[in-house]
Amino acid sequence: MGLTQEKVAESIDKWLFYGSKLCRLFQLDELYLTTPQKARFYHYYIPVFVWCEDQISQHASKFKDGEEIPPLVMGFSAPQGCGKTTLVFALDYLFRITGRNSATLSIDDFYLTAEGQAALREQNPGNTLSELRGNAGSHDLPFSVETLTALSKLTKEGMKMKLPRYDKSAYGGRGDRADSSTWPEVEGPLTVVLYEGWMLGFKPLANEVVKAVDPQLAIVNKNLEAYYDAWDKFIKAWIVIKIQDPSCVYQWRLQAETAMRQAGKPGMSDEEVKDFVSRYLPAYKAYLPTLYSEGPNGSHPNHLLLIEIDEARNPILGI
Repeated sequence: MGLTQEKVAESIDKWLFYGSKLCRLFQLDELYLTTPQKARFYHYYIPVFVWCEDQISQHASKFKDGEEIPPLVMGFSAPQGCGKTTLVFALDYLFRITGRNSATLSIDDFYLTAEGQAALREQNPGNTLSELRGNAGSHDLPFSVETLTALSKLTKEGMKMKLPRYDKSAYGGRGDRADSSTWPEVEGPLTVVLYEGWMLGFKPLANEVVKAVDPQLAIVNKNLEAYYDAWDKFIKAWIVIKIQDPSCVYQWRLQAETAMRQAGKPGMSDEEVKDFVSRYLPAYKAYLPTLYSEGPNGSHPNHLLLIEIDEARNPILGI
């Protein structure tokens, strides 16, 4: 990240300000933070935010005085359950309290409607990877392009648009696009779009490579070819959260569902969690090695931040 002790010391007041605001956001007493909480804030969330600020400055410097500056679209590629949504939540908050308009999107917001999902299942009988939403092929790509293009034009005060959202509880958990009356609204001028997803930046591979992982991945790999133009080409700065073992996804999901059941909310059983995660693991095994070694599809090293986390979702050795 290029952060040194000297650089941090020069802006220590700013870091402490950000830390105090994060404590308020997460309803924590800043005088009694645990060691893991301090690490999460001061070795993870705040350094990432400072990096994002630098990326935004670089982006803005490419435009002449008086020119409209489109928002910088930042992609967050990270496996399910690793804390990317919480990270994006924290970053969005820090942008807002520092006077910058931001919009948050997830690839989940672009899932096919219930009708579209049913058609996908019918087109791929017997393929468990296309049976439910999740893998490449289960997203409305034209809708993605329409939304990201509209956001890029939200450069003036007074301009507004609604951000799509998806209702995962609809149709017995199969999901459907939420009614547009429930979509949140964002206002211009927009500084940044925080776009997160578990498969952002995945690159299509040779057919024999994916078939060696799982023969059912062949159709997913074919579908993935359309995703660069629909998603990745809009993203000009990337944050990739790296995990050591994809099996962590199962443990994290299990923890989340167990907590939901203990809180009296509906949650998946252990067997249902196993079935759910099994539909994503082939893609993780096939595409994560390339994502980690080469970066996301279309990314540039100067605009890419790779963060490795442990099983407790904490950054390894800080960043």
